[in-house]
Amino acid sequence: MFWKSKKESSSFPWDNLDSIDRLNEINELSFEKPVLIFKHSTRCSISFMAKSRFEGGYEEVDMSFHLLDLIRNRPISNQIAEDYAIRHESPQILLIKEGKCIYSATHNAIDFRSLKKEL
Repeated sequence: MFWKSKKESSSFPWDNLDSIDRLNEINELSFEKPVLIFKHSTRCSISFMAKSRFEGGYEEVDMSFHLLDLIRNRPISNQIAEDYAIRHESPQILLIKEGKCIYSATHNAIDFRSLKKEL
């Protein structure tokens, strides 16, 4: 990994999104509770800062958090764009509820407080 920090090994409740099968499971989970997908480029300082800022604003909520490493898993990002009709950007968060993307934010707009308003 080019960018690595103490935050990447933090206790934030990330679940790695590393397969299309897992993406399908996450979509099904979104019918039970909201799901967040964070599309993160491990080679991008902006992505690193957005992720750190997002983690720093974390408050416990009933939702599932999934981290997609774009460098290792670009085909999954392409599938996300197709499934949810969302243009790929990085960094990017997507809030999925009942199988639909109800909120997305990129770059400096990635903020936990803004996300909470959408719940």
